[in-house]
Amino acid sequence: MKILMLKIKLRASWVHSLKEKRMILLSISKRLRNKYNVSVGEVGEQDSHKVIEIGISQVASSKVVLHASKEEIITFVEETCEAEIIDIEEEIIEF
Repeated sequence: MKILMLKIKLRASWVHSLKEKRMILLSISKRLRNKYNVSVGEVGEQDSHKVIEIGISQVASSKVVLHASKEEIITFVEETCEAEIIDIEEEIIEF
């Protein structure tokens, strides 16, 4: 079993409140869950309304599948989210 762990940090400079940030986070999370069947959650920067840090995980039997999925997820976030990606951390582990 292989596990993909991905952390994406986004900057949303136009956001003025934590409520707006939560709405963006919920939208991204729902779309990622529906399209890629991944687990998604806010993993950091919870008190900052300009920065969104999301953790994404996925399980598969092959690293090849996870690498392809990772690229698709990053591209999806870049294309569909108005926020700018400022950092990406990734790790694939064997369990």
